[in-house]
Amino acid sequence: MKKYVFKRILTAVITLLIITFLLFTLVRIMPGNPFPSERMTDEAIAAKREEMGLNDNIFVQFWNYMKNVMKGDFGKGTSLYNGAPIKTVLGKSLANSFKIGGIAILLGTFVGLVLGVVAALNRDKFMDVFCSVVSILGVCVPAYVFLIFLQYNFAYKTTLLPYFFDSRRFFESTIIPSVSMSLFTMSTIARFTRNEMVEIMDSDYVLLAESKGMYGSKLITRHVLRNALIPVVTVLAPLVVDLLTGALVVEKIYGIQGIGKLMVDAISGEGIDYNYVLALGILYSALYIGIMLIVDLVYGLLDPRIRISSKGGDK
Repeated sequence: MKKYVFKRILTAVITLLIITFLLFTLVRIMPGNPFPSERMTDEAIAAKREEMGLNDNIFVQFWNYMKNVMKGDFGKGTSLYNGAPIKTVLGKSLANSFKIGGIAILLGTFVGLVLGVVAALNRDKFMDVFCSVVSILGVCVPAYVFLIFLQYNFAYKTTLLPYFFDSRRFFESTIIPSVSMSLFTMSTIARFTRNEMVEIMDSDYVLLAESKGMYGSKLITRHVLRNALIPVVTVLAPLVVDLLTGALVVEKIYGIQGIGKLMVDAISGEGIDYNYVLALGILYSALYIGIMLIVDLVYGLLDPRIRISSKGGDK
């Protein structure tokens, strides 16, 4: 198991370094000007480029940038927040996105698993049809449409919840965006759980367990649900990244100062803030690779055959 974990971690680190270098290079060769040129003279822009080391060799720039990143320093913005340190702005935005996204993940996963299990245990009955309809609606209705629906009914008509994000009422402000963002996750998990459980319940080893007298919750938890969770974990991984990094449209509509909204501001403001785009690109990549690493490790726990296969491949 230790060799399996070390190999996955090493692969993740190397992948992140390659992606970071590609992102850094692409940002540097992008056309356009990272500074608001209408407010700066050519001489001021040239001096700023020299100060930021943009005239150095690309490998020198990357080496210097990575040395700072390892210290937690992503530099400063060129057009956003009056040149405030990126790590300060990023930290606040990340906290908001993680809190709201985390609630959406837990809510969507829990409700999705319940719907999927209920549908599978009541195959071809009313509850199966009902759960399937709910899942289809969750996939078809965009999160921002459901957000507007919740805003109208629970913020505008009844004033039970804030119409826009209010940091002074943080808990109440998380309900509408978290519920709307969890809808797609809930539907996806429900559909995959239902389909996998139905397939597994018809498998030979489950029929063998039933012939030996194993029924009820013991059979479901030990043989059916555990094996059904393996493909569900695969589907959940990219959904987790999307929710943790914030739904761009949801954050923009609800006025949440998260990293999704920050990315929109960085590329649509007065001037493209390349430093924010690069920092957020690295953050997205690190989160995705980190989540996939966790998925690989969870695979090893759910299915020991994966670890055995990995050991065989190392020989």
